[in-house]
Amino acid sequence: MLSSTLAWVLAVFCALALLLSSIEGLVSERSARQAEAVRSVQQASAANQHLIGPMLERQCTERWEALRGEGRERTSVAESRLIVQRWPAEQLVASTQLAMEPRYRGLYKVNAYLSRWTLQARWPQGLPAAPAALHADGQVQCEAPRVWIALHDVRGVRRATLQAGGQALTVSGGTGHPAYTQGLQATLAAPKPGEALQLDAELELVGSSDLALVPAAADVQWTLNADWPHPSFGGQFLPVQRTVRDSGFEATWRVSQLASGATAALLKDAPVCGADGDASRGCLETLAVSLIDPVNPYVMSDRAVRYGLLFVALAFTGLGLCELLSRQRRPVHPVQYALVGLALATFFLLLLSLSEHLPFGWAYAASGLACLGVMSGYVSTVLGGWRGGLVFGGAGAFTLGLLYWLLMREQTALAIGSVAALAVLAAVMWLTRRIDWFALARPEAPSA
Repeated sequence: MLSSTLAWVLAVFCALALLLSSIEGLVSERSARQAEAVRSVQQASAANQHLIGPMLERQCTERWEALRGEGRERTSVAESRLIVQRWPAEQLVASTQLAMEPRYRGLYKVNAYLSRWTLQARWPQGLPAAPAALHADGQVQCEAPRVWIALHDVRGVRRATLQAGGQALTVSGGTGHPAYTQGLQATLAAPKPGEALQLDAELELVGSSDLALVPAAADVQWTLNADWPHPSFGGQFLPVQRTVRDSGFEATWRVSQLASGATAALLKDAPVCGADGDASRGCLETLAVSLIDPVNPYVMSDRAVRYGLLFVALAFTGLGLCELLSRQRRPVHPVQYALVGLALATFFLLLLSLSEHLPFGWAYAASGLACLGVMSGYVSTVLGGWRGGLVFGGAGAFTLGLLYWLLMREQTALAIGSVAALAVLAAVMWLTRRIDWFALARPEAPSA
């Protein structure tokens, strides 16, 4: 009798495993829809922003006469070559005020923002002299120098002003750079060689999710203030000072060219380093921050569902113990095990749906109370007394509370879960130490 019941319970367990797998797939689908909503907002507004510069650039042209051909066919041909000179700033002081402007696509929120930048770039040595000609009769002519600032998504520019030496500059789109094409530029009045140059810029940029600055200067200081309390600092350099409060955060970076290869990589037209922080291939290093949601409902739901089979096993174990230890010894049918398992599986589905509308903690509490109420009431009837249902409900509440604790403590979840599993196993062994399992497996003698 016992072996037959165990076989049916095992079959029910396998069926519930398939159901939980389907729920996990649903979580992945909803998470993919959230990612699609983020891409939709970025396509309609602006993506994450990274800023490169300011960079001082001057284009010069050397022209000379070259002789071609032999004998009477020997002729003079005009030739030229383009010389592009670029100079990163010696000092860059940047200050950014960031205000969140969340966007929505249906149920999904995207962490968009408005950033106000103040940049002060200095070239103390000023503009170098024009390059020397490489040919004996060569003449070098240089255009007026210009300054450019490259951006990841130029659609996010709301306002931009540039000043050099206290004089406002005319700002135009694009950078004129072959690799960093998006951004803005301005032509400078030709300064005297060796005259110190200072550029002041004010920008308003719209972006989403991430913000970064390439430390493209010999000495860089960046101060960022934001009204978002959940920053995740990335890039290749962490801030030297940071303060995180409920109302927002403040961070300060200081980087010199002794520690960073960004200026050298910039002159080689290197791409910006990826979000994984890999700078081994000579990419442009960044000072970066991500504006994250600390409790992503889909990440939390996915982690919860991964514990689903364990909790179904614990529920079946608890129900079996209540059956064995109850005074009335009423047998529990495999169908009743299945219904309890379905109620527990419904908890994860309810958690996913409610967390899209409520804070995750409230959604978890509501889902847990609803499913525990249903299961406890049902088990009370199955076992023929309220005590069994109360014990089952209390154990279920403790288990769901433990799961929530594990979800909130990702770094120590493995250690806590391992200790909890050992404690549960020890409790089961202690409670069943006097049970004669062989007697339970024997078929009952027919009554006379």
